[in-house]
Amino acid sequence: MYLLARYIKRNTETTVIFSGEGADELAQGYIYFRDAPSAHDGHQESLRLLKDIYLYDGLRADRTTSAHSLELRVPFLDLQFTNYFLSVEPALRQPQNGVEKHLLRSAFDGDNLLPNNILWRHKEAFSDGVASIKKSLFEVIQDITDERISDQDLAEASQTYPHCTPKTKEAYYYRKVFESHYAGAAEKFTPYFWMPRWVKNVSDPSARFIKHYAADKDDKP
Repeated sequence: MYLLARYIKRNTETTVIFSGEGADELAQGYIYFRDAPSAHDGHQESLRLLKDIYLYDGLRADRTTSAHSLELRVPFLDLQFTNYFLSVEPALRQPQNGVEKHLLRSAFDGDNLLPNNILWRHKEAFSDGVASIKKSLFEVIQDITDERISDQDLAEASQTYPHCTPKTKEAYYYRKVFESHYAGAAEKFTPYFWMPRWVKNVSDPSARFIKHYAADKDDKP
């Protein structure tokens, strides 16, 4: 998002930009919402994500755009819209037939505003959506962090960083960079790791490690 904001600043005269921040939290767009035990659990998770969005995606969006003097608008986080959407029966806001954000997508179905292959396509992991189909950004980053973080570094991560201990080399590298600028401040800025719910044996927040994501990719022609 930082690179996109930089491009907009350097190549256009645009000052105000719109972003879809909040749609995944509000409309249950994260793939792991498919595993919610009940509609009520999905609703409660939406509330939790919205409550803490200022610590994670909201903060990222604000900082990366403000760094380039851009003004971000987030219509999905409009207070009236958010309250209205959350008032809808929880079961209607759940993923339907393996499609996340189903209710939101349905609002545009049949209006010819978006091609169906875009309107109903499965969610992409961010690293796949912005990279070459030959090599994902995720894989590029793994190659870099494998070179810069040793197995021993990761094995000793709990001693080096007891708060929100990194579980992967990528996370360790980001933490190392953070600590080089804000030593000892991680607990203040990041109270807990953002991780998908209801998913077992996963230590990386990327959607790539959720079983549904691999299945969705296999379904593509």
